Amino acid sequence: MSTARGREQIDRRYSLLPEEISSCRRCDRLVEYCATFNDSSAQKHPEYHYWANPVPGFGDLRANLLIIGLAPGAQGANRTGRPFTGDAAGEVLYRALYNHGFSNQPAVRDRTDGLVLRNVFITNAVKCVPPKNRPTGPEKTNCLDWLKSELGLLKNVRVVLAMGKDSFESYVNLLNREGKIKRKSDLRFVHGSVIRLEGERRILVSTYHFSRYNLNTRVLTEEMVDMLFEDINQILSEG
Repeated sequence: MSTARGREQIDRRYSLLPEEISSCRRCDRLVEYCATFNDSSAQKHPEYHYWANPVPGFGDLRANLLIIGLAPGAQGANRTGRPFTGDAAGEVLYRALYNHGFSNQPAVRDRTDGLVLRNVFITNAVKCVPPKNRPTGPEKTNCLDWLKSELGLLKNVRVVLAMGKDSFESYVNLLNREGKIKRKSDLRFVHGSVIRLEGERRILVSTYHFSRYNLNTRVLTEEMVDMLFEDINQILSEG
């Protein structure tokens, strides 16, 4: 199959995948919780029409970098329908992506703001907003198929950035399911760690989540975020 034809098939498949993800109703608890945001009493921004459905990933399908968060924020991605768009963590993330050459603008607002990602694709381990931002184990497992489907289309990924311990564990669970690791306990979440697995082309990098809490408590700083992306660009430049 020619490269051009292969890309065309991937592009066609991806045009269908976001609709499949946003139509998912596998987890009763999450479906019910999403529905509560159709009521203005649950909305901090009632002037907007809330997405209130599973949120598919988005970005450059030829990306070398994949970023995985935990789940949509209640008043952020759950409102806007795009990962990390409309919340404090997204402000830090998209500013860093712009500063390090992965996007065309430093600030985002909604899905119509003109953002273009370059060489990066962003998604969440769990596609629906969970109550108290805590998905259950079965809910995480249900969503692994969607993460696997997205990865199946992202043929050029060389670095996976897991944002937070939960997303790290979800990706490790996927590696285990695919037979790429024998013991999940061998991989430990540590901020800034770089994990290279024998026979696996994708390099796993982990980071504390870019949450407002982590930034306010100085567990994570924007200087640390910049260093993280400098390291990622260094890895990508190694070829």
